Amino acid sequence: MSVTIGQPAPVFTLYDTDKKQISLQDFKGKNVLLLFFPLAFTSVCTKELCDIRDNISFYNNVNAVVLGISVDSLYTLKKFKEDQELNFSLLSDFNKTVSAAYDSLHDIFPSFEMQGVGKRGAFVIDTNGLVKYAEICASPSDLPNFNNIQAILSQLD
Repeated sequence: MSVTIGQPAPVFTLYDTDKKQISLQDFKGKNVLLLFFPLAFTSVCTKELCDIRDNISFYNNVNAVVLGISVDSLYTLKKFKEDQELNFSLLSDFNKTVSAAYDSLHDIFPSFEMQGVGKRGAFVIDTNGLVKYAEICASPSDLPNFNNIQAILSQLD
């Protein structure tokens, strides 16, 4: 399934690192940045999420919640979040349903021929639940275009 700009974002409920259910609908009235990332503790994922951590004030100032989503277990994500001192929620999509809904799964991950690893992607969802930005990175080593993401978020209410 492909997510397109202007359509309602696929809704979901996942567990965070505190074993609490988090739903997209919980953030009605806020902008949401969904960041799909392949695997915790890898160099590119660590760089990406630490950059968000270091710039969280920007996202807070534009009424945006950041949610990181990975197919890793919530226990792995909890350790990763603690080790990197991440200041936003990480959600476990261990069953891969949300990643599939956002077309964010590799059939075969380029490294080590693993199946079902998440793709790196970014989606901005506005206060009404509509997709305003959608990007799936071509390679796991690519990062989303954060300049474009921040420009979109700056224009939203």
